[in-house]
Amino acid sequence: MHLDHDPAAPAGSEITFDDFLKVDIRVGTVIAAEVYEGARKPSYKLRIDFGPGIGEKKSVGQVAALYSPGELVGRQVAAVVNFPKRQIGKALSEVLTLGFADEEGRVTLFSPDKPVPNGSRLF
Repeated sequence: MHLDHDPAAPAGSEITFDDFLKVDIRVGTVIAAEVYEGARKPSYKLRIDFGPGIGEKKSVGQVAALYSPGELVGRQVAAVVNFPKRQIGKALSEVLTLGFADEEGRVTLFSPDKPVPNGSRLF
């Protein structure tokens, strides 16, 4: 599922600005995080509030290596909100929460460095 995490990998194929605009990346605040029992890789089930336009959405994130549930609640994260829903085991993931792999392959969440309104779109 994941692309090459090698930081030395070349850039992907060129896309147009219109292609970029098709990917709707928004900021939301994690309002609940719980261990996803039975997941193949250590994961959490997240509930994220994207504000009045998008509302509350569920996500499954493989972020348990670097974060505890308590560290996630209240944290703003970025997610793709216009992918189709995806069944991940017994859980339904409605958005793709974004992150980067560190040197050990653990996911570091992508988030703004200053608070922004929930639902703000990346541009």
